[in-house]
Amino acid sequence: MLSSFYIEDHVRRALEEDIGFGDITTENLAEETDMLSGALNTRNDGILCGVEVFKTVFKILSPEVKVNFHFKDGDEIKKGDKIADISGPAKYVLMGERVSLNYIQRMSGIATETRKYQDAIGDYKANIVDTRKTTPNFRPFEKYSVFVGGGHMHRFNLSDCAMIKDNHIRLAGTITKAVTKLRDKISFTHKIEVECDTFEQVKEAVEVGADIIMLDNMDTDTMKKACEYINHRAIVEASGNVNLSTVNAIAACGVDIISSSAIVAKAPTLDLALDI
Repeated sequence: MLSSFYIEDHVRRALEEDIGFGDITTENLAEETDMLSGALNTRNDGILCGVEVFKTVFKILSPEVKVNFHFKDGDEIKKGDKIADISGPAKYVLMGERVSLNYIQRMSGIATETRKYQDAIGDYKANIVDTRKTTPNFRPFEKYSVFVGGGHMHRFNLSDCAMIKDNHIRLAGTITKAVTKLRDKISFTHKIEVECDTFEQVKEAVEVGADIIMLDNMDTDTMKKACEYINHRAIVEASGNVNLSTVNAIAACGVDIISSSAIVAKAPTLDLALDI
């Protein structure tokens, strides 16, 4: 899902941002012959994500830095676990510490939060998915982290799927007009999703043949009624007011997909440390 070419390009730019014209602290303290060894440890329980990205930081800085992971992406890790061993020239171990941790802490945090939401859904059929509320230029890493955490991916960008939201409906005049115009112009390979705020909009979206119907900020009674009315004639997505305390009740309504920006935008970083 993340190509090595993309990872290397992104990490290289992150290192350039962080190092600037040089690490004036490390480069003036460390001799070329100085070596360091240490371990990547976790101070929290969670889901590990970002192994290849972490290793790429040191691969770019120096092939002499050796990183050996004891876990892989998607593994559950427990507080106190030693995740990886690292050794090599002190200059490059210290120079890459912050950037490598920034990636793996952020990615593991998202994977961990996603797993909490999917677990909270329980035995219902619904899948938790992400949204486009992502960090600019970091979206591929965040969406990969959602996948590693057991979630599913919503559209990656605006070209993936036609999504008619409230402002598009205002622009077109009605849901029917919006769907009809889009269907005449876009490729047959693209699905059309309609955001519905009311049950009346759901009925209109079904009648015009929308492929996906989003139940936006509806109460559970209305969502149940909508799912029964749709009756598998479209994929049903629920969105709005989704959190760990509500996601199970939403899933119980019979929806197929539950989308939430919280699994990315509000995910805390996982506390991992590089201890020398």
